[in-house]
Amino acid sequence: MENAFAPRITRHPLPFDPAAGAEAASRFQALGPDLAPLLTGAAGCSPYLWDLMQREGDWLCEALIQPPEAALASELAALEALALAELGPGLRRAKRRIALLAGLADLGGVWPLEAVTGALTQLADRAVDLSLQRLVAEEIRRGKIPGATPEDAATAAGMVVFAMGKMGAGELNYSSDIDLICLFDESLYPEDAAEARAAFIRVTRKMAALVGDRTAEGYVFRTDLRLRPDAAVTPVCLSFAAAESYYESVGRTWERAAWIKARPCAGDLAAGERFLKTLTPFVWRKHLDFAAIQDAHDMRLRIRDHRRLHGPIVVEGHNMKLGVGGIREIEFFTQTRQLIAGGRDPDLRGRETVPGLTALAEKGWIPPEVAQELITLYRAHREVEHRLQMVSDAQTHDMPNTAEGVARIAAFCGQEDADFRSALIDRLERTDYLTEGFFAPSEVEEGPELSESADEIVRGWDSYPALRTERAGTIFRRVKPGLLTRLQRAANPDEALIAFDGFLAGLPAGVQIFSLFEANPQLIDLIVDIAATSPALARYLSRNASVFDAVLGGSFFAAWPSMTELTGGLSAVLTDTPDYERKLDATRRWMKEWHFRIGVHHLRGLIDAFEAGKQYADLAEACLAALWPVVEAEFAQKHGAPPGRGAILLGMGSLGAGRLNAGSDLDLIVIYDAGDADASEGPKPLGIRPYFARLTQAMITAVTAQLPEGRLYEVDMRLRPSGRQGPVATSVHSFRNYQMSEAWTWEHLALTRARPLAGDAGLRAEFEVLRREVLTTKGAGETVFKDVADMRARLASAKPAANDWDAKNGPGRLMDIELLAQTGALRAGDPARRVEAQLRAGVKGQFLSQTEEQAVLSAYRLCWRLQAASRLLTDKALDMDRLGIGARAFLLRETDQQDEAALSRRLEEVLPESAAVINRVLGAGERNG
Repeated sequence: MENAFAPRITRHPLPFDPAAGAEAASRFQALGPDLAPLLTGAAGCSPYLWDLMQREGDWLCEALIQPPEAALASELAALEALALAELGPGLRRAKRRIALLAGLADLGGVWPLEAVTGALTQLADRAVDLSLQRLVAEEIRRGKIPGATPEDAATAAGMVVFAMGKMGAGELNYSSDIDLICLFDESLYPEDAAEARAAFIRVTRKMAALVGDRTAEGYVFRTDLRLRPDAAVTPVCLSFAAAESYYESVGRTWERAAWIKARPCAGDLAAGERFLKTLTPFVWRKHLDFAAIQDAHDMRLRIRDHRRLHGPIVVEGHNMKLGVGGIREIEFFTQTRQLIAGGRDPDLRGRETVPGLTALAEKGWIPPEVAQELITLYRAHREVEHRLQMVSDAQTHDMPNTAEGVARIAAFCGQEDADFRSALIDRLERTDYLTEGFFAPSEVEEGPELSESADEIVRGWDSYPALRTERAGTIFRRVKPGLLTRLQRAANPDEALIAFDGFLAGLPAGVQIFSLFEANPQLIDLIVDIAATSPALARYLSRNASVFDAVLGGSFFAAWPSMTELTGGLSAVLTDTPDYERKLDATRRWMKEWHFRIGVHHLRGLIDAFEAGKQYADLAEACLAALWPVVEAEFAQKHGAPPGRGAILLGMGSLGAGRLNAGSDLDLIVIYDAGDADASEGPKPLGIRPYFARLTQAMITAVTAQLPEGRLYEVDMRLRPSGRQGPVATSVHSFRNYQMSEAWTWEHLALTRARPLAGDAGLRAEFEVLRREVLTTKGAGETVFKDVADMRARLASAKPAANDWDAKNGPGRLMDIELLAQTGALRAGDPARRVEAQLRAGVKGQFLSQTEEQAVLSAYRLCWRLQAASRLLTDKALDMDRLGIGARAFLLRETDQQDEAALSRRLEEVLPESAAVINRVLGAGERNG
């Protein structure tokens, strides 16, 4: 038969008991010589397997002439027709046969580890589910489950059993007990929850006995219900609400790790999946959770202390599961990494160990070669574990305490004793080496000697909120020496220390961030670099320390994504976030991480000011484009969908031009087209004007509201028609009429940089046609230059330069140049939005020569670099005397100047030339008009 058992055998045990082996060879000689070594070795090493071979001999002869998968499926299928009274004996018969089949398939190399553990798990799933169905059906028949009908037995009337641990992961070992948590959906019993709970408690107890009790027929699986919430005081079956309340309030790291592998295996599976989703925030934290490392390390040490498993590795008596270098080390290594990063990356939330290691390697959390080696070690450890358990069907993980016992296991593994011992110790030591460095906290090292002033600063740290807990202090003491050493290497150590002190003082809590530093020393380098360059960014980090998560996410230093990728990334986050306010907070978290990345890339010279400007603008656009439909949908629930083609969101000013700095606010306008509608259609309909006015206000609130994650952006809507006095949203027809008949020249100038960002694609295209029409028509007006000259004079009076380093305000600087550029675009009727292209339009329009264009561009480029860099360093006017060495070095690198004097001279060269060009063009308004 194709894929039959015998041709797939690749190995076999050596018979430790030759007499038993010989007897087995005689008993099954009819099966032929290909199977003889396997059957002889199995019987000669395992009294348990030899007993099963004798009890189920007739069945075995049939099973071994067909594919083992078919024999497994046949046994499982036979269980479906069993009534409650027949189920106990039937399950025990199936256990004997499937244990024998899986054991031989394992020993012969016919099945890989995953198929062996998968077969055992399938049996456990069917045993629990069928027991649950039959027992719930009996409770329903007796009228003990309020309102339930016989049909409800198929879904256990709202009860669900979660397979935990190895069963949840499909990784049951050969003699596993099964860890179960039993819950029920109390929402199905709003008035009779207590009566339903009593019935489900009875079902749980009977199910555990039906599956777990040892009878003359044997047992199915020993059952453990102690992983449930607060098992010492709670009943064996709880409501969803009670379990959720427990995990939200007092759930611990080990319970989070346990729920990584949890899987609904019986009863109402759909309700079980819904409950798992409610636990997602508990199991998978939104921030990288490096404090889980310390929890896991402490847990490992407590287990070892309890089991007295410390000390050197010796073969006799070594615990293959919990001992040094054992199976649990690899599982903890995998699960802890999953806990750290799985909140941000659903791809890392797998239940199984081997796929979990593979995913961690693919996402860059562990080196691929380490993952592969741990997978090989894990499989080898599990095979030894299975053979330990196959000897006598004992739930043991301990190697035998005698040389004779070890020799039996060596033979069971098909090896000579000496070779087996040597290879086993090598594997255990290698596992310990690969995992221990990850778990064990660093030893506290000596830090550098500090000056008196520095020592005084450091002594004050113990009083900061971030160090108020003993745990935070313990972790920080391990981190501090390396941190101080790195601070001492800064260009100006005292400045760097003061800036870091500001960061530390602003941290509200420290366990997570200090654990993050301990596990990832490169982050200490980063914070020192930031503190030494931009104290303002360091203070920002203290309020938003979660942005460090992004550095470790695997793509922090990757190429900047496209707008489609950027917007799609945020949209996916929002789709997976349940309620409206959480979506707004999620947007803020997402934006901060990307905003931080741009700032770090700029500080470190990976991008320049112009690339940073583009990225900040892309980021803002992505936030608005992803958030706009979310706001619309939330608003529509109450007031109906937007009438007609709805509204579009326009970016104005620097946002429209696609170039922002680190501190930019957003200039926005809303335009709508309601078609022929008079009002919206919804539970609370609104007239057209109030509908779009309130929708616009909802969007502004969504962006500017102070939520737990802060604000998204500051918003300015003064560029809308009629400024502060005008409505916050304008119909497209009113906007056209206003621009053509009422708007001032400055409003036409603003339109040169207007850009649709979100909303109906057709309306966005129509707006662009309208924008170009307005520019072409109004740019030819006789008063354009005079109006601009008047506007320039008012701006110069209202916003003079703060000092010689002011790159934005003052003659020949950014605002002056942007005014000239917009005038060029308006006058030429050119749709260009960016300064460079708008100045080129001025050349094409023949009121700006190429020489003048280059003079203005030279000033613009220098001023933009100076402005973008200074806004990353401080939100105040740039004062060179107050900048630290690192900040000055960054500023000079960005402007490509050797020193402060050279930068000053360069400004003195380009600004007057730029101002002269602008004076000439705008001062000649009447002639050019």
